[in-house]
Amino acid sequence: MSSTRQRDDRRAAWWFLIPALAGFAVFYGYPAVRGAWYSVTDYTLLNTPSFVGAENYTTLVNDGKFWYSLLVTGWYVILNIGSQTVLALGVAALMHRLTRSVVLRATLLLPWLVPNVTVALLWMWLLDTNLGFVNHLLTAIGLDTVGFLTDATWAMPSIAAINTWAYTGYTALLLYAGMLQIPQYLYEGASIDGAGEWRMFRSITLPLLRPVLALVLVVSLIGSFQIFDTIAVTTQGDPASATRALYYFIYEQAFTYFKMGYAAAAAVFLTLILGVLTAIQMRLLRASRSDLA
Repeated sequence: MSSTRQRDDRRAAWWFLIPALAGFAVFYGYPAVRGAWYSVTDYTLLNTPSFVGAENYTTLVNDGKFWYSLLVTGWYVILNIGSQTVLALGVAALMHRLTRSVVLRATLLLPWLVPNVTVALLWMWLLDTNLGFVNHLLTAIGLDTVGFLTDATWAMPSIAAINTWAYTGYTALLLYAGMLQIPQYLYEGASIDGAGEWRMFRSITLPLLRPVLALVLVVSLIGSFQIFDTIAVTTQGDPASATRALYYFIYEQAFTYFKMGYAAAAAVFLTLILGVLTAIQMRLLRASRSDLA
């Protein structure tokens, strides 16, 4: 009887999964397959696609602008993930050890709830070289104005800072949820043994948070490689191509130069890069194993 019930449960589960699988196939599977097909064609939005084999990929490998955009994206990923993860860990640890206020958690989530375009517009005005409030404060204390979004040196760090501001609260809540799964008696025992907060954070929180931290880092990595809206609103890839990230490069190839096949090849290449980096992350962080088990 138990085996019959198990088979019935599995059949019912598949029925519940059908809507989600259908949506995935329509909105993710079909576009992915079609994009892969376009990547081996000469499609330009103005012609019928013709098969050209690996020509787009060969051109891509020899395209210096593509590799430069990948380098720019890598620099952004380092800045964004580094700052966002460190800040989120600090905020989550403070909430876990000092306060569990619902109001504080809701406040942290507010920047993440604001659309990215709105966030980009807000900070573009705040960081404006001539009229921005931030430069007004710098001038008020006797410092020179800074071209946060117009100077090639400052542009990408500024964009990374904008997205760090927007996503740190959300990331902190994910890490905080993981910290709540750590048994409280471990902290109590360590406290009795004389361990301070920093020692408990290094010896208890970080090791036991590894699976959740791995998830957060993978999601942050994928999201960081997909940076587009903030750049499109604030700098459009300038100054001097210092913010021409890979997604913006793909957008330009597709909708400025109408090289849809070439843009699709770049998108497929990006997918492969993300797949490899994600696998490496999961392997290094041993995401499938928890020290709590």
